[in-house]
Amino acid sequence: MFIAEQLKGQVDLTPDHTITSFNGRVTSYADFYQKAKNVATHFQRKGYKKEDIIALYLHNSDYFLICYYACQIGGFTVLPINIKLTGREVEYILNHSEAKAVIYDERLKETLEGISPKLIHVQDTVVVGNADAEVRLEDLIDGSDEGFVEPERSDEDTAVIFYTSGTTGKPKGVMLTNKNTFATAQIWSESMKLNSSDRMHIVAPLFHCAASHVFSIPIIYSGGTLIIEEGFSPEQTLRTMEEEKATIFFGVPAMYAILLNTETIKEANLSDLRLFTYGASPMPYELVKRVKSLFPEVKLQNLYGQTENSPAATSLTDEHVLTKVGSVGRPLPMTEIQIVNEFGEPLPAGEVGEIVVKGPQVMKGYLKNEDETRKALRNGWLYSGDLGKMDEDGLLYIVDRKKDMIIRGGENVYPLEVEEVLFERPEILEAAVIGIPHEVYGEVPKAYIVLKPGQTLSEESVLDYCKERLAKYKIPTDIEFIDSLPRNASGKVLKTVLREKQTIVY
Repeated sequence: MFIAEQLKGQVDLTPDHTITSFNGRVTSYADFYQKAKNVATHFQRKGYKKEDIIALYLHNSDYFLICYYACQIGGFTVLPINIKLTGREVEYILNHSEAKAVIYDERLKETLEGISPKLIHVQDTVVVGNADAEVRLEDLIDGSDEGFVEPERSDEDTAVIFYTSGTTGKPKGVMLTNKNTFATAQIWSESMKLNSSDRMHIVAPLFHCAASHVFSIPIIYSGGTLIIEEGFSPEQTLRTMEEEKATIFFGVPAMYAILLNTETIKEANLSDLRLFTYGASPMPYELVKRVKSLFPEVKLQNLYGQTENSPAATSLTDEHVLTKVGSVGRPLPMTEIQIVNEFGEPLPAGEVGEIVVKGPQVMKGYLKNEDETRKALRNGWLYSGDLGKMDEDGLLYIVDRKKDMIIRGGENVYPLEVEEVLFERPEILEAAVIGIPHEVYGEVPKAYIVLKPGQTLSEESVLDYCKERLAKYKIPTDIEFIDSLPRNASGKVLKTVLREKQTIVY
């Protein structure tokens, strides 16, 4: 079974049931499928073949998911692109992936037009929201499926590619197969006990693997409804949650901290809610207690995974959220987790090692990057790069991020990527980027910079330089100029020494 076929089966069962609700636009399962099939037919008529890549450069909306499923129905590979990236970063992804088409939002036109002369492989663009455009998604959606040809699919076809921030300075394209996407839908549907009555509230970006694969695809697999917002705004999010009678909400811990400090939460009627889910970073114990105190009837569930495992690894369910503080829970259905040493040998409970994952949701590999694929996939196991330990009850704890990844309000920031941008400045001799605590975002990037002898540089000029080359969430919140970086005997920068000096930023 593939998710395109499963969607068609759901249409046969409940054609009139609501699949998406976005800004007052309510779409049934039957209409959604037909719209997606119409878009798929357009690209087939253009001569697109199986596993040709179509990029989605879109804000959150029902159209995003229609396009996602259009690629699945047509047998194409979908490539969601983070709309927060700079033109330079988008250019790299489109060229590296060899995407043939881009479906983009009119509001992102300036960025796309700025890089279009440098795009090597893009043949077609489709725009959303521009009434004067030559090819509009709105017209394709309302077109026809005349001439549609059912593609021959296999489990190992690449269904979707998500680019992750690369530890080597360039993002890596994670290839997820038809098998991966379907398995993930099954896994999360079972873990969250999803059903056709559930109304999942989505404010997290759909271009991220979590919003698409942990929530959207599983809720459609279960025959439920997606309530989609373009983004998170505490007052509006609470209104939508109440008016749409949401049963499940997902947010990063920072969102919960903001919502609990919003006055209107005390008056909101959220009696339909049955589950609060969170992930991307640990939720502090006191915040968990506040959520449980204000919503005693709503269960809380922590979710852990990586793009490389679709993402699906472990989950901490409600009965443990207050007693297993810091844990990310037990392995998900169909999933094996081990803690291993540097030789790949399993370690006993309590010992710290690398977290490795096995299951039908583990990626096919990195696009055009065999070296990194070999490092990550060994003997059927995905080496996560995270350090963790298991307790005696089989619950997983993440101890550290082996790759020094910073998670800023749910957005992944790799220090090396930022450091390489800083190194491009001729005045800079060395730079080290770490995550520092932040009351709202959990952590934010901070850069330590060593200048070359005789050079001067202001914090403002460094930040302006970064703004031109990095997405906003990757830009260091603080710049500190120092004489030298702390190092060990082998010359490695001791980022632990830099972190020890930090306090919470407000």
